Amino acid sequence: MSFLRWMPPLLALLSIGVTGCPGNSGSSEPKPAPPQEVSVSLPGVDTSSLTPRERREWAAQVSELLSPCPDTPVNIAQCVKEQRACKACLPAAQLLLKQVKDGRSKKEREDAFHMRFDANKVKTLATEGSPEMGPPDAPVTIVEWADFECPFCRLMSPLLEGLVSRFEGQVRLVFKFYPLQAHVHGEPAARAAIAAMNQGKFWEMHHLLFENQDKLEQADIERYAQRLKLDPVKFRADLVSTETKARIEKDKKQAEEVGLEGTPLIYINGREVDLKLLTNPGQDLEDWVKLDLELLGKTPRPAPPKPAGAPDVPASGSTTPAASATPAAGATPAGGSAPAGSGSAARPAASAGPAQPAQPAQPRKP
Repeated sequence: MSFLRWMPPLLALLSIGVTGCPGNSGSSEPKPAPPQEVSVSLPGVDTSSLTPRERREWAAQVSELLSPCPDTPVNIAQCVKEQRACKACLPAAQLLLKQVKDGRSKKEREDAFHMRFDANKVKTLATEGSPEMGPPDAPVTIVEWADFECPFCRLMSPLLEGLVSRFEGQVRLVFKFYPLQAHVHGEPAARAAIAAMNQGKFWEMHHLLFENQDKLEQADIERYAQRLKLDPVKFRADLVSTETKARIEKDKKQAEEVGLEGTPLIYINGREVDLKLLTNPGQDLEDWVKLDLELLGKTPRPAPPKPAGAPDVPASGSTTPAASATPAAGATPAGGSAPAGSGSAARPAASAGPAQPAQPAQPRKP
């Protein structure tokens, strides 16, 4: 990818009786002082790869933004330098560093900081009765609202399930239904997933629906039920039951209350993940979970060793196309196929959890 470089404009030469360029020696105007660079050096933050401009931007921001901890009313830089008790200060400085390197604007960097660390951004989400994967008492809870006909939900699904595997015993994934009005097969697919859940086969049906996203007609859904060996009479009854409709409407209402604008909508321990602010979804989500565990005083599970010759890909996956933006409720679906997931049976969530993909980074300027 080539980056656009702006060339400075050329000055036109005046030739009316002049044989050379006039100098400034006769001018009494003082030369402007060069911009003073804000110098900030923090232990644990390596700024050596930044350009001078990037270093100024980062230094200014860590000197302006307050510590993430309400009981530590100093800026991030001071918090890190003085080794204050707020454990989130150093990760906040590192996050801002990454955002600067990724070419984010000042507002985008601030948005990323508040998304990740602002205590006022945390919401309590009721998860009781929703299908889940992972232990109900896991320290990290991921809640996702998704539409089975949404192509971006299909792409995100293996990343989220990968986090449950990567941090085995430490992450719980909760699924909520939000069939978009523009997707004619979204609600029938959601009904099929609920009907399968009633027979202990939610995740198996979940995977089949995403794997066959372009085949969600009624005959296709019946075939998936047969493949999973579901009781056909009960399955058909649950497809059209008032209880199934009520479950979908309950999830949709909750999503609208927290401001859903499109799918997938993802919360991690009560914080909404703005996918537009992620550069590499797989790695960024893995880093998010790892930091949450550390801030909770937990030791994250070590990453499994890579097989010899394996490519350098995060355990939770990072192959989501960078240009995949979260669609609004009226967006038109795109095609494609989804990776297969595991066949774990669903459990109802035991309690309330505390509780697009990224745009390309902008070119870096010197």
